[in-house]
Amino acid sequence: MKKLISIISLIICAGQIQAEDGSRLWLRAPATAHAEVSCNKQSPTTDIALKEIRTQWRGGTPVLLKIQPAGKSGGGRLSPDSYSIRCRGVDDVVTIESATEQGLLYGAYHLLRLQEMGQADGQLQVVESPRYDIRILNHWDNPDRSVERGYAGISLWNWEELPATVSPRYEAYARANASVGINATVLNNVNASPQILSAAYLAKVKALADIFRPYGIRVYLSINFSSPTELGGLPTSDPSDKAVRRWWKDKAGEIYELIPDFGGFLVKANSEGLPGPQDFGRTHADGANMIADALKPHKGIVMWRAFVYNPGDEDRAKQAYREFMPFDGRFRDNVIVQVKNGPVDFQPREPFSPLFGAMKKTPVMAEFQITQEYLGFSNHLAYLAPMWKECLDSDTYQQGEGSTVARVTDGSIYPQKIKAIAGVANTGTDVNWCGHHLAQANWYAFGRLAWNHQLSSKEIADEWITLTFKDATDRTAADFSFFKGELSRMMLESREAVVEYMMPLGLHHLFAWGHHYGPEPWCDIPGARPDWMPGYYHKADAEGIGFDRSRTGSNATAQYHARLAERFDNPATCPEELILWFHHVPWDHRMKSGNTLWEELCHAYGRGVVRVNSFRTAWGRLEKYVDAERFVHIRNKLKIQIRDAVWWRDACLLYFQELSGRPIPYGVEPPIHDLKRLKQFRLNIDNHTNVSESELFMK
Repeated sequence: MKKLISIISLIICAGQIQAEDGSRLWLRAPATAHAEVSCNKQSPTTDIALKEIRTQWRGGTPVLLKIQPAGKSGGGRLSPDSYSIRCRGVDDVVTIESATEQGLLYGAYHLLRLQEMGQADGQLQVVESPRYDIRILNHWDNPDRSVERGYAGISLWNWEELPATVSPRYEAYARANASVGINATVLNNVNASPQILSAAYLAKVKALADIFRPYGIRVYLSINFSSPTELGGLPTSDPSDKAVRRWWKDKAGEIYELIPDFGGFLVKANSEGLPGPQDFGRTHADGANMIADALKPHKGIVMWRAFVYNPGDEDRAKQAYREFMPFDGRFRDNVIVQVKNGPVDFQPREPFSPLFGAMKKTPVMAEFQITQEYLGFSNHLAYLAPMWKECLDSDTYQQGEGSTVARVTDGSIYPQKIKAIAGVANTGTDVNWCGHHLAQANWYAFGRLAWNHQLSSKEIADEWITLTFKDATDRTAADFSFFKGELSRMMLESREAVVEYMMPLGLHHLFAWGHHYGPEPWCDIPGARPDWMPGYYHKADAEGIGFDRSRTGSNATAQYHARLAERFDNPATCPEELILWFHHVPWDHRMKSGNTLWEELCHAYGRGVVRVNSFRTAWGRLEKYVDAERFVHIRNKLKIQIRDAVWWRDACLLYFQELSGRPIPYGVEPPIHDLKRLKQFRLNIDNHTNVSESELFMK
C-alpha cells in the first residue's frame, strides 16, 4: 500500500513539474471541454481546428466552422488567411468563416484566445486579416544541431534520426506557430551548408514539411550559392552559366516533387565571406533572378538578404543601401529583399534601415531577431515588441508623412506582390523552448505583430501574460490583475533598461569578441577586421565619442529622406537616443537635460542598473502569485542580469572615463570593479550555449 501511495505521489509530482516547466508555452488552456463543433469541410487542417475547439471551448454555445468562398465572407473580399468570428448572443451559434481551411484554423485559435482573455462572452463581431502574407521564422540551425546565436539548447531538428524518427516536439512547434499566425519556417542557417540540398537531407526536410502542413506552415531552406560546384560538381557557380542555371532548375524540380508546397529559398550571398554572384562579376540581381527563374514554375520565392558588407574604408552602415539601391526594379517579381531592422546588425537600438521606403519597385521585408544575440542571450529579460514597434512605426517620409516602415512593407503604399516579415527564431531543445521563461513572449510577440503590426506592445504583453500565467495557481481576479500589471511593467521597460546599461545614446557594438555577450569597448584584436572592433563604432577619444555619420563624416544621413537627413545631420535636432550613432560629440556637449554628454552617459548607465534592480524587487513581490518552479527560474535569471548590468556599467564608464578625464557625477553609483581586472576577464562559451551564473564570477 505504501509503495502504491509513493507511486501515486511521484506521478502527481511529475505532473506538477510538467505542468509548470514552460513546455506548454502560452497554450495552457485545459483540454477538458466537450464542446459541440462542426465544419462543412473535412481535412487534416480542419480536423485540428475541430479538435482544438471541441476540447477547449467552454462558451456553452455550439461552434460552426464554415468555408465561405472568397469575396462573400462578411460582404467583403478577404485574403486567404483571413477569417471572421460572429455570434449574436449567448443563445446563438458562434460562426467562424474563412475562404480557406488555414483561415479557419487561425479563427479557431483566435476564438480560444478571446476566451482565455475573458472577451468571448456575448456578442462577437470579429474580422481579422493579416498584414503580411508570409510570416516566417528563420532558424539559424546547422546540420550538427548547433544553433548559431541560439541560447536554448541544441536544434529542434534531429537530422540524424530524420526521416525515420519524428519527435513530438515538431508538431508542438507547428501548433505554437499556428496559434499566433506564423505560417512559414526556414529550417537551416543562413550560413548554409550545401548539404541541405542533397537527396538525403531533402527526405528529412519532407518529413518535417509533412508534419507542418496541416498547421498551415510551409518550409523554406537557406542555400549556399556555391551549391552547383560543391554539391553538383560543376566547375563554376556563375549565374550566367547555362549549366549552373540548369542545375538550379533541376534541383527545384527535385524539391517540388517531394514537397509540392515548398516555399522557396533564403539566400545570404557575398556577405561575411560567403560565396555569391559578385565572385563571378555578377550582381545581386543576377544571382537572385537566376534562382527565382528556377522557382517560378513552382510558385516559389527567393528571399535575398541585404545584410552585405565587406572590409574597407566605407561606413559599414552604408553598404547595404549602396549595393541594393542601384538594382531597384531589376529583380524578378518572385524576389523579395530581406532587410534587417537597422543598418548594422540587430543592435539594442538602431535607426531603421534606409532601404525601407527607398526601394520603391522591389518588395522589401523586415528581418527582426527574436533570439537575443545582442541583448543578453536568454539570461536577460528583454521584451522586444517595443524594439520592433520602434522600427515598424518609424516614418520613412518616402511617400509623404505616414510612410512608416510597416506601411511601406505591408503593401499599403507600394503594390508589393510579396508581403512578408521574418524573425530569427529563439527556440531550442530546452524544456521551456527559449531558455528563459519570459523569452517565450518574444516568439509570441513576433507572431502577433506579423499578423497585425498595429497591436501595441502592452496589448501583446497582457495577452501573453494572461495566456501563460493565469492558470498557474488559484487566485482572485484582483490578485491576477496585480500580477499582470507588475509583470507587464517589467516587460515594457526591459528593452530600454538593456539599452541604458549596455549602449545608451546611440552607442553600438561594444561587445566582447566573438560571442557578443559582455562588454569590451577596448577590444582590439591584431589583424582582425576593423568593422568587427568596438572602437570602429564608438570612436571615443579625449575630445568626445560617437560615429560621425553626418555630411562632415561618412554622410550616411544622406541615405534617408531629405526630411530625416536634415534632422539626423544636426546634433541639435538629432534624437538624443541616436546622437552617438550619427555624431562624434564632445564630452562637454550640453544635452537637453542640462547635463553634459559625459554626465548624461553616466546617468543613463546608472538608470539601467537601477531599472533591473527594480525588476528583481517587483518579481520578489510576485512570489505568492506564481508557481515555485517558474518563480525561482526567473528570479535566478534576474540575478544574473543585475550582475551583468553592473558589469556593463562599470566596464564602459571606467574605459570611457580614462579617455574623457572626467569624474563620475554625483547621483550615479560609482563602479565597483577595477578596469584592469575587467580587461583581463574572458568568457569561454560556445555560440549555442548560454552563460551560467558561475561563469560570471570574475575570479
